[in-house]
Amino acid sequence: MLKGKIAMVTGAGRGIGKAIALKLADLGASIALNYRTHNEDIDKLAKEIEDKNVKVLLVQGDVSDFNQCSDMIKKVNNELGRIDILVNNAGITKDGLLMRMKEEDFDKVIDINLKGTFNCIKHVTPIMMKQREGRIINLSSVIGLVGNAGQANYAASKAGIIGLTKSVAKEIGSRGVTVNAIAPGFIKTDMTEVLSDKVKASIQDNIPLRRLGEAEDVAELVAFLSSDKAGYITGQVINVDGGMVM
Repeated sequence: MLKGKIAMVTGAGRGIGKAIALKLADLGASIALNYRTHNEDIDKLAKEIEDKNVKVLLVQGDVSDFNQCSDMIKKVNNELGRIDILVNNAGITKDGLLMRMKEEDFDKVIDINLKGTFNCIKHVTPIMMKQREGRIINLSSVIGLVGNAGQANYAASKAGIIGLTKSVAKEIGSRGVTVNAIAPGFIKTDMTEVLSDKVKASIQDNIPLRRLGEAEDVAELVAFLSSDKAGYITGQVINVDGGMVM
């Protein structure tokens, strides 16, 4: 479905980013894997993708740094020839009640989650507009829709991604580039693994499907939005949350 396409996935080393990279590779896309800190996980993922007989390119860099993003996008475009799909997945949490939240914890989450998304979109847009086609998929969160105590910084960053998505979709839609956001709910990742069984059970009780999601659930939607089948979908926010937020 994506044979011949070039996809860049930020924060691809593990969790949802890893699942997205693997899914897009399964469908034939060549993959540029962005990561901030080198570790053996990213090397293992690159090998796993290579074994699928598609090209893989490792792209180290901090998405919160405007100039590093410029360099990363140029590297992908120069070495792989074009960029058809950008998945802005990189993100962090630094939770804490507002009264106790440090300024640097607020700033860091905004810088990586929101400004990092802006930085990558900013630098990839000229390439996609020149191609007159492209898919930009931004990872938001249901927390950006409803908020959550102890996550004011995270909620603000993910709500900002939604506004950014809709605005950019309106700006570049005439050039054949779609821009959409995905809002995952509680997905089984390293972030949720630290929760106690009691907390997990409480969360599941509030989810109509009565289970946490899998990273692959998000990856399946990314694959669809990346494809030609989603060519008339833009500016949308789609929840992958088991019905938690309706």
